[in-house]
Amino acid sequence: MTATAVPAVSTGRRPTDPAPIDTAPSPAPRSGRRYRLGLVALLAATAVLYLWGLSESGWANSFYSAAAQAGSESWTAFFFGSSDAANSITVDKTPLALWPMALAVRLFGLSSWSILAPQAIAGVLAVWLLTATVRRTTGSPGAALLAGAVLALTPVAALMFRFNNPDALLVLLLVAAAYAVLRAVEAGPDGTVQHPVRWLALAGALVGLAFLAKMLQAFLVLPAFALVYLVAGQPRVLKRLGHLLVAFGSIVLAGGWWVAIVELWPASSRPYIGGSQHNSILELTLGYNGFGRLSGNETGAVGGGGPGGPSWGETGLGRLFAGEIGGQIAWLLPAALILLVAGLWFTRGRGRTDLTRAALLLWGGWLLVTGLTFSLMAGIFHAYYTVALAPAIAALVGIGAALVWQHRHTAEACGVAAVSVAATVVTAFLLLGRSTDFLPWLRWPVLVVGVLAALVLAGLAWLPRRAAAAAALLALITALAGPTAYAVQTAATPHIGSMPTAGPTVAGGGPGGGPAGGPGGPGGALGAPPGQGQFAGPGQGQLPGPAQPPSQGQAPGQGGGPGGLLHGSEPSAELTAMLEEDAEDYTWVAAAVGSNSAAGYQLATEEPVMAIGGFNGSDPSPTLAQFQQYVEDGEIHYFIGGDGFGPSMGGSDASSEIAAWVAERFASTTVDGVTVYDLTSPISDTGGVA
Repeated sequence: MTATAVPAVSTGRRPTDPAPIDTAPSPAPRSGRRYRLGLVALLAATAVLYLWGLSESGWANSFYSAAAQAGSESWTAFFFGSSDAANSITVDKTPLALWPMALAVRLFGLSSWSILAPQAIAGVLAVWLLTATVRRTTGSPGAALLAGAVLALTPVAALMFRFNNPDALLVLLLVAAAYAVLRAVEAGPDGTVQHPVRWLALAGALVGLAFLAKMLQAFLVLPAFALVYLVAGQPRVLKRLGHLLVAFGSIVLAGGWWVAIVELWPASSRPYIGGSQHNSILELTLGYNGFGRLSGNETGAVGGGGPGGPSWGETGLGRLFAGEIGGQIAWLLPAALILLVAGLWFTRGRGRTDLTRAALLLWGGWLLVTGLTFSLMAGIFHAYYTVALAPAIAALVGIGAALVWQHRHTAEACGVAAVSVAATVVTAFLLLGRSTDFLPWLRWPVLVVGVLAALVLAGLAWLPRRAAAAAALLALITALAGPTAYAVQTAATPHIGSMPTAGPTVAGGGPGGGPAGGPGGPGGALGAPPGQGQFAGPGQGQLPGPAQPPSQGQAPGQGGGPGGLLHGSEPSAELTAMLEEDAEDYTWVAAAVGSNSAAGYQLATEEPVMAIGGFNGSDPSPTLAQFQQYVEDGEIHYFIGGDGFGPSMGGSDASSEIAAWVAERFASTTVDGVTVYDLTSPISDTGGVA
């Protein structure tokens, strides 16, 4: 073995002497091993947080659980995202997020675990991908692990990665797309990017798939993605523009193929498109789930808002900090914004293609566009939507903290560190104060210790390295104490229904930051008469104790519930047995108004149950004439009665017409408090059973 001769510097050796061979491991391998160990520990802890006690939430969102069950029974239902295996109507979203659940049910059988585990796995993968992205863009293992930890411990992330709404898959796909965009501007050892257009095409395909998970929300990241490549891309400007066109084509192909097939498929041989008023996927995409969310004009939505309306909370720049929404996402939001500005300042003198600054532009653009949209949108808005902000906040905190540490000997870095920590602990103090019963002792230590840590960090430039590191660690632990407590509480609490929230109940909570109890005021009624239009119901949001999957039934004598707009029905064993009797003789064992009401019965029996009117009960599917034909043909056995819903914004009255017709024409019985009409037993003109 030979040694390379190098000039000696202040060593006393002659320049011609060979350099000694250093048998100690170099810092890079040590750092790499520490990072890998830290990453394994982070992912293991994240998996425990997201998977432990997962089945306690039962079916979680019965609406999507029933569609996953249907997709496991019928490939047609799988493709369209139908609510039932007989394909009467689809869910009001594109179906990609349902597919992993349906495949898990097909492989492992119907259970709470097979429904919810795919989301938990998506959460672990999202944390891993974000960690890898931040490390590549900063070269800092500490920044990468911090970003991953912040994402994992964000309360709304701990909620949605344990829940079966589409948001979990949406976040994973968008984080993967961000990784691909940054790879498209990352220069290799020779100073060039290998095949940037391929990385951009991959990013576009991932955004297109995200569209198939949650429609137009996926496109909120596109301004940031395009800006980053235009500013930091290696090729010439015209070539960069051409590459962006390729990426746009990739989005259209990856997200548009399913839309094109559904739009061209004859309506008579496919399920009705839930959430639309004219059986159109384009109407659903651009209307109810599209621009209607911005303007508040969502035909068929229950209640409705309008700008600043009461149903979904006040709009404005403070929305993300208000009510229950703040506890979902706002803990590190001030710090992320401060560190974004500081990071751009620290990287101001670098070249146009600097990767760290490109990452700041990407995550900052993601945060600003998505955050402003959520703050100002007048249509349907739920607190859990804010999970889409979590990766951007986490990345900005990780990258910004690394830049502050690199520049810690400057007055600017000292000021940024102190202000970021102070803003974080004050925010935590205010958020923790909204729930007087949840760890009431925590808020004062967080504030006091955090302020002291901020004061110490103000003198960061004059501290020895070990003292500086200790102060930074103390500040970090204090800053994460609040969201960690919320995240652990969220993971330990079962959640069911369509509007879950992370953390404990807070003062001023409610959908969209509105009044407690739901849109429209106390109790959640949407301006409907007493007993109608209840937005919340038994089991909605959080459960006081472990939830039992409805398919396991209840002991005889324990009444089930008919369900409602946002919570699934909970049939008793007696009612379930009644519905299962002669099930093979009917296309649908029962029909019920609203998808959530129908979902519980379907999950209990594992037989198709028709969801009249779709999610809100306001879709014209089926019409009264169509329903009458189904009954005449003997395709539906029972009709299950329940409370009506609140008024809809221009939606169909078909469901109320059907309910009235059934009540007039067919005999009913009450089973554990639930009214059931036998559609094979019409009432004669004399009042008896015909």
